[in-house]
Amino acid sequence: MSEPHPARMGHIAGFSTSPSAPPIYQTTAFDIPDLDVLAEIYAGSTVGHIYTRDSNPNHSALAESIAMLERAEAGAVFSSGMGAIAAVAMTLAGCGDHVIVGRSLYGVTLKLMSRLQQQFAVDVTYVDACVPNSVAAAVRDNTKFCLIETVSNPLLEVADVAAIATALGSVPLVVDSTFTTPELVRPLEQGAAIVVHSASKYLNGHGDVMLGVAAGSAAHMKAVRATSSVLGQNANPFECWLTQRGLRTLPLRVRQVCETTAGLAEYLSTHPQVSKVYHPSLIAHGTHATAARLYASGANGEIRTGGIVSFVLNGGGKAAVTKFMQLLATIPFSPTLADSRTTISHPATTSHGFMTKQERTALGIVDEMIRLSVGLESFEQLRDELDAVLTQLDQ
Repeated sequence: MSEPHPARMGHIAGFSTSPSAPPIYQTTAFDIPDLDVLAEIYAGSTVGHIYTRDSNPNHSALAESIAMLERAEAGAVFSSGMGAIAAVAMTLAGCGDHVIVGRSLYGVTLKLMSRLQQQFAVDVTYVDACVPNSVAAAVRDNTKFCLIETVSNPLLEVADVAAIATALGSVPLVVDSTFTTPELVRPLEQGAAIVVHSASKYLNGHGDVMLGVAAGSAAHMKAVRATSSVLGQNANPFECWLTQRGLRTLPLRVRQVCETTAGLAEYLSTHPQVSKVYHPSLIAHGTHATAARLYASGANGEIRTGGIVSFVLNGGGKAAVTKFMQLLATIPFSPTLADSRTTISHPATTSHGFMTKQERTALGIVDEMIRLSVGLESFEQLRDELDAVLTQLDQ
């Protein structure tokens, strides 16, 4: 028997049966047989992988799945949702260019736009994404893209993607569709150029990955992947595998959280300890009419915009939020969303904590605001726990 060769230990020879679940390619690099094959891979004439910072079979599998769900030519994966947005932004715009962004975006997205403006001389105009005319009025000759969210974080404002795409003309529209997923809306079909997601949220759905994805034209995705490689924003193969697994239950999960969330929004809107509720299904919400037109579905025409509802306690500032958190029995405070379990967050000290109080108040993000991310528990369980805690706040 020959001596074992360490370089080949752990490798299994090819076999004829296919695995029922996709395999994980947890490897830094790939062995190349010769320079001709290397050149062919670089040229794209041969399918292959060289270095996981650039590509990996698990990257490709998830990117193809996202492209399929979004009805896109191609997809790309990144180390986080912010990695996806940063790669897209730095691909499309550079020093001296102009971009348009919705004013009510995820706080760290706004922080990225501010940094692009301060450090890279990218001119940024903030607009109300719910008013397409404001977007059209902001367009300049050097505008390189416009960035919006399908449903904003944490105010749940619904944007009319098609109307904004029309208002922009030839300017590419980039849409963060994290809250809605391809189950509720596909922005590319409405005129967007690129759609991005924090795949850590609903696409994975179990709170155990940090991942971002994008989809769009093959040309856009090729350019964005090149930027991502330079910036070192490559995704982890195992987390791509986990997200691929999560996609299998996405339709079921989205359907349940939408139904539960709408019910909780209605309940919270009637509670005396709650002064305001942000959810597009409510007639009092500023974008209810847009949501009813774009997101109504089902036999009863219910509005399905995802599993997030924000509400404002009836006074008490951060102290009231702290007491609320301490009284909860099963719902934890967690600065994320779209886990299979229900969680709460406090936008004023997490996603938008970098803003001044005056800036937050101008957006409607007050100290008493709580963002509830609804999980897979029953409506009755969540309603009863929230009711018990809200009742104790008045004692």
